Amino acid sequence: MASLAPENDELVLRLSRREKLGALHGDVRVPLSAVERVSVSATPFRELRGLRAPGAGLPGVIALGTWRYRAGKDLVALYRRTPGVIVDLRDAPYRRLLVSADDAPAIAAAIRRRAPNAI
Repeated sequence: MASLAPENDELVLRLSRREKLGALHGDVRVPLSAVERVSVSATPFRELRGLRAPGAGLPGVIALGTWRYRAGKDLVALYRRTPGVIVDLRDAPYRRLLVSADDAPAIAAAIRRRAPNAI
């Protein structure tokens, strides 16, 4: 499963080898200063917007890759029955990162502590 964690002055999203294949994407690093908001969703699939391009998915089961919409694009690694961390970004290649994590509240709290502008 993907991991999301602050490291030094960056937020790092690491994808497993299989996730990289499914998402057609590698790991992502964004400055912690780009983090605007961090939230946790018990139903992260409801947060998806736009169309997947490129990536892989099965509605409500798995979502990997880039979701594009009029205002930008999101990078997604979501799995059924797993809460998600949603990170809103500014001045970054993606508008949001949506990542499933069993310990989503703890991950969100760690990011908030380290990101200077996060709410």
